[in-house]
Amino acid sequence: MRPFVVMQTDFGVGGGGAMYGVCKTVDPDLGVYDLSHVIPKFNVEAASKSLVSVIPYWPVGTVFVSVVDPGVGTSRRACVAKTSNGYYVVTPDNGTLTLLKKEFGIDAVREIDETVNRLKGTEKTSIFHGRDLFAYCAARLASGVIDFEGVGPGYPVEEIVLY
Repeated sequence: MRPFVVMQTDFGVGGGGAMYGVCKTVDPDLGVYDLSHVIPKFNVEAASKSLVSVIPYWPVGTVFVSVVDPGVGTSRRACVAKTSNGYYVVTPDNGTLTLLKKEFGIDAVREIDETVNRLKGTEKTSIFHGRDLFAYCAARLASGVIDFEGVGPGYPVEEIVLY
């Protein structure tokens, strides 16, 4: 069975439409679902709690996308984390992974290589990372275009930003 992509953002109701479209351009048969688009703005703690509460109920291998940006002053390295219980989370490294690390463990984390895993034609845009980087990379991973190593270079799990 092919992995699903499950999305959460702080964009508001209807906020994931373009992200869906990007996923479907990578693979029209990819199952893409919403977790929530009403995470309170900038609240990475709520994003972390939301993920931890639902991840175990999805098939192992599911790729979760979480785009909640806490704003200036927090690391926002784009990454994909591989949890110890077999899931992937595509997110800015900004605190969202805190409870996943605590509850499930994180085996590895990789920085997204934007030269490979960024939607073509968006290289000069820096305001739609949910669409251009996170959804695109998640779809490539879930559809098998890339494997986890194909995301980009790994970095130490100990460097993950915690809230």
